[in-house]
Amino acid sequence: MLNLFGRRSVILVTLAVVMAVLPLLFPSSYYFRVASLVWVSALAAVGLNILMGKAGQVSLGHAGFFGIGAYAVAIGPAHLGLNALLAVLVGALLSALLAFLVGRPILRLKGHYLAIATLGLGVLVAMVITTESGWTGGPDGMPVPKLSLFGWRVSGSNTWYWITAGLLLIGTWFALNLDDTPTGRAFRALHDSEIAARTAGVHVERFKLQAFVIAAVYASIAGSALAMMNGFVNPDQAGFLHSVELVTMVVLGGLGSIVGSIVGAAVLVVLPQLLTVFQNYEHFLLGLIIIVSMIFMRDGMVPMLAKLTMRARR
Repeated sequence: MLNLFGRRSVILVTLAVVMAVLPLLFPSSYYFRVASLVWVSALAAVGLNILMGKAGQVSLGHAGFFGIGAYAVAIGPAHLGLNALLAVLVGALLSALLAFLVGRPILRLKGHYLAIATLGLGVLVAMVITTESGWTGGPDGMPVPKLSLFGWRVSGSNTWYWITAGLLLIGTWFALNLDDTPTGRAFRALHDSEIAARTAGVHVERFKLQAFVIAAVYASIAGSALAMMNGFVNPDQAGFLHSVELVTMVVLGGLGSIVGSIVGAAVLVVLPQLLTVFQNYEHFLLGLIIIVSMIFMRDGMVPMLAKLTMRARR
């Protein structure tokens, strides 16, 4: 039986092999573009899974942090003359600071009240982005300068495929290793029972805040990567529907499963592309597939497949 270290290594190596092999099967740059979207979405979903799946806290406004990261790489170079990579760092720091300041009061709430509070945070960020048109371009959005590394201008779907894949590998490595640390164990205790965790000596408020900040940084970096890849950003990336999409990725793949976050992101990014052949029925079919999946796989796709595999071995 593989120990915990072995399982982490197997997951990372498998993910790296999949990332390396997929380009050999791609007939055009369009597939590189779709795969890059999967990696970026999965990065944000992995962070959100740390908050929701590991620490047991709900967030319906996570796209707000995604939007902060996306607009940081647009506003920083255009209005402040920042280097794009420095703008990514500034976006991540701003997201962490906002999560730290807002998280302290709202993480005292529980259940539906916490969900509504995080929803309000996401709506507030989207409103600021939409109304501050002098800085953000308003509802029309604004262009994002191309990333430049040591004089080399980064462009093309093929290049961004490897950059986003690398970011997801680093994010997955951090999330998997977090499990075996005192912080990861405290998150799991929080998820099972806040009262029991507090009784066992876990500083509940501090660890809830840590999970919120970590998830915000993941979303911000994913937002920055997508904005630079697209060369354009608009308020939709910080909108409520995008928050719902991120939550759906996490729940569909499996709460608490890092691999599930990647699978959930892949399903929600790739499936709409496949369903375009049904034209007017694609949204109906997408909703129907998600509903059926949740009815028969309530724990999520990856945990359910893991259970079926275990049963088959017995």
